[in-house]
Amino acid sequence: MSTEDPRYGLRGRRDECGVLDRLVGSVRSGESQVLVVRGDAGSGKSALLGYLQQSAGGCRIARAVGVEYEMELAYAGLHQLCAPMLQLRERLPEPQRRALETAFGLSAEAPPDRFAVGLAVLGLLSEAAEEQPLLCVIDDAQWLDEASAQAIAFVARRLLAESVGLVFAVRRSGQVQVRELDGLPELTLGGLKDKDARALLDAAWPGRLDDQVRDRVIAEARGNPLALIELPRGLSPAELAGGFELPNASPLANQLERSFLRQVESLPEESRLFVLTAAAEPVGDVALLWRAVGILGLRIGAGVPAQEAGLIELAAYVRFRHPLVRSAVYRTASATDRLRVHAALAEATDAERDADRRAWHLGHAAPGLDESVADELERSAGRARARGGIAAAAAFLQRAAELTPDPGRRGRRALAAAEAKVGSGALEGAHRLLAIAEAAPLDGLGRAQLARLRAQIVFAVRRGIEAPPVLLDAAKKLVPYDAEAARETYLDALGATIYVGRIHRGVGPKVVAAAARKAPAGRRPDRPAHLLLDGLSTLYMDGYIAGMKPLQHAMEAFVNADGDDENDVLRWFWIPWLVAGELWDDAKWHELASKAVRVCRESGALTALPLALGYRAFVHLHAGEFAAASTLLAEGDGITAATGSATVGYPSLMLMAWRGGQPDAVLASFAGGIADVTERGEGRGISGEGYAMAVLNNAAGHYDAALAHARVACEYDDLGIYGLALIELIEAGSRSGAYDEAADALRRLTDRTTAAGTDWALGVQAWTQAMLSDSESADSLYREAIARLERTRVIVYLARARLAYGEWLRREARRVDAREQLRTAYDIFSRIGAEAFAERARRELSASGETARKRGEEPHGVLTRQESQIARLARDGLSNPEIGAELYISRHTVEWHLRKVYAKLEISSRNQLGHLPMSALESA
Repeated sequence: MSTEDPRYGLRGRRDECGVLDRLVGSVRSGESQVLVVRGDAGSGKSALLGYLQQSAGGCRIARAVGVEYEMELAYAGLHQLCAPMLQLRERLPEPQRRALETAFGLSAEAPPDRFAVGLAVLGLLSEAAEEQPLLCVIDDAQWLDEASAQAIAFVARRLLAESVGLVFAVRRSGQVQVRELDGLPELTLGGLKDKDARALLDAAWPGRLDDQVRDRVIAEARGNPLALIELPRGLSPAELAGGFELPNASPLANQLERSFLRQVESLPEESRLFVLTAAAEPVGDVALLWRAVGILGLRIGAGVPAQEAGLIELAAYVRFRHPLVRSAVYRTASATDRLRVHAALAEATDAERDADRRAWHLGHAAPGLDESVADELERSAGRARARGGIAAAAAFLQRAAELTPDPGRRGRRALAAAEAKVGSGALEGAHRLLAIAEAAPLDGLGRAQLARLRAQIVFAVRRGIEAPPVLLDAAKKLVPYDAEAARETYLDALGATIYVGRIHRGVGPKVVAAAARKAPAGRRPDRPAHLLLDGLSTLYMDGYIAGMKPLQHAMEAFVNADGDDENDVLRWFWIPWLVAGELWDDAKWHELASKAVRVCRESGALTALPLALGYRAFVHLHAGEFAAASTLLAEGDGITAATGSATVGYPSLMLMAWRGGQPDAVLASFAGGIADVTERGEGRGISGEGYAMAVLNNAAGHYDAALAHARVACEYDDLGIYGLALIELIEAGSRSGAYDEAADALRRLTDRTTAAGTDWALGVQAWTQAMLSDSESADSLYREAIARLERTRVIVYLARARLAYGEWLRREARRVDAREQLRTAYDIFSRIGAEAFAERARRELSASGETARKRGEEPHGVLTRQESQIARLARDGLSNPEIGAELYISRHTVEWHLRKVYAKLEISSRNQLGHLPMSALESA
């Protein structure tokens, strides 16, 4: 719908315009606003954005438009949005400024941290809003490149006290889903009502239409405004008089594209080529467009007919009447014309300043096989990986493979592209590239690499019983050609056996570990992956105690990995994370999960990121941060749905178990996921389900049921689950009368916790020993457990130890002492949202003679969790920008929170924070 033509206006969108008016008013008053406008193609999203910009007087406008065939060029959309404000980057803290400059190719440094880029953009927008309220408008957000979408969504979730509005327009159906925008405030556009549709059609076509034609247009347009305006364009009067018919078989977007195409086809040939050149240069750089037009030999006035027809506008940037005009022009152009246009754009692009975009155009300009262009694309793949991650590298490598004349080299490039596709989550594209590689005359090494990639895809898609044998076979095939790759693949195979667990069908961890021990050493024995392989082989061949020291070395290597070694973190982070849990090292548990998420985000590794998010959520869960865990799990679910990779269900099940609920309802909600795990042969899921249900039933006091589930979980020594499941078996057994079974589990647990020797291990050991001890030793064991667990991050176990101690004290008739422990346990469980454990503590507290207070509204003087974090950091001497960088919020939001902190604590400056007791800075 044209926003420039007053005849049409925004019929039937009064409510929607009201929403946008209120949004602008809030931004002007200093309150940040975010809105996602969703609708089908042609529903009027762009028109609403036009209305928004016209009505935003007094606001600075920043625009970006997603472009489908730029989706794999990292930060392309973000550059559009931020380019007019880049001079403000000098105000940003140094790390953020460098991250932004690296992302935009203004400097050549190590790959930027995606969070640092997001924080830099947040700071940049905040600085711009200091000068004038800022409204950021992002059209066709479904076509944003992933790096840009992540950064802008990061900003959207952290805006609070800035005069910034972020408004996205995104297609609702039949297109790429922008999972990063899920959960943000939405405005969904439906079709116009019949009355408004008729009025709009009459305004667009003032001449008389045949009544039957009008009814047909309105019925088949389904209230879509753009369809009502554009579909009849280009049709003859005779057709409009009685013979008009819409092609029912095509999606509406395609019909609209054809309508626009009819208008383009009516242009002179020279003007059509001009419009195609503009469509192939999606950044909207007018100067670059004119250089390319000159190279093509077109006259200066070549674009005038298109401008007069309202299809294109040339001002500060190139703008099309609608994104569908661009797609219609590009998709339907002849191959010859597209080659000419891309060649001209490549020649017009600065080889020094924008080498990657030049290479991209060269790749699309090549009429056939071209080794020189393929070489340049391959070099761009390295730069793209450094700036934007795996997806961009895969796109360049794929085109390089397609243009490579030598069959052997084509196969090798296809393998490299397939490997990048696997990492980025594009598993379907990886399959197609492997087919190209398989047809090439690969040598023995190439065939072995092909086998490894196919095996990795099997593992990524299913993580079931098919993966270990094919990965083990691929590792053996690699041994004669590449010892380094062979050891990597043995580690992949060991990882696959960890997932398959008890149903490994003969290819279990011991079989793989034995084969790995015979493999030749790699070039660098101190490489994190090699240390991990050696440690796991020792664990599975020689036992828990023998494996501890080499596994501790491996964890340390993964935590400290940098440079090229971070590739090991990207590929295998989840194994050392499980090892950290197995060795009861909560510090490494936390560090490894945090690093894994960072590395996966930075590199755009969508196959691995859901797993990293799940494990980081697991750490949050044990720290009592259930809301943070839930947010990460929702993000991971969106990614797995988009990539088609195997789901990560355990953390969600564990979160539900710790929160509490009816066991049957929890099991029912995960029935589909459990069935999927069982069907594909992921035996680890059996232990995971048993452990989760044991926790839930222990929380509810259903000890017989908890014991039955814990037995299932403890039937197989699953890495990272077995030790935790033994805790549940001990508590359930001690409460249900199965003392011998509980004592046997305690012996098995104590062997491990004693060897580990950490506060988490020894705290759990003392707590579980106390549950099976007589009254003389139980008191000191419970006190030891609490003292040790207070020094860890695992607050849920600290609360459970206090609960168990309080229950024991009440049974010992020490009611006053019992109330202290039960009250503390109840407060912790209530605050974090562990409802079943909180109810158990409440019942015990009531039995001790005290009524538990209900958690009500936040009292005056009590800080929220974020306020408490900010107050503590300010007390420690951090500046507002430093606090913002620590918590991933803007300095303006820090200032806003500090004002609330001062009011609640009845102080007037940060200097006074240092004179307050630390207890005053605790959160509610």
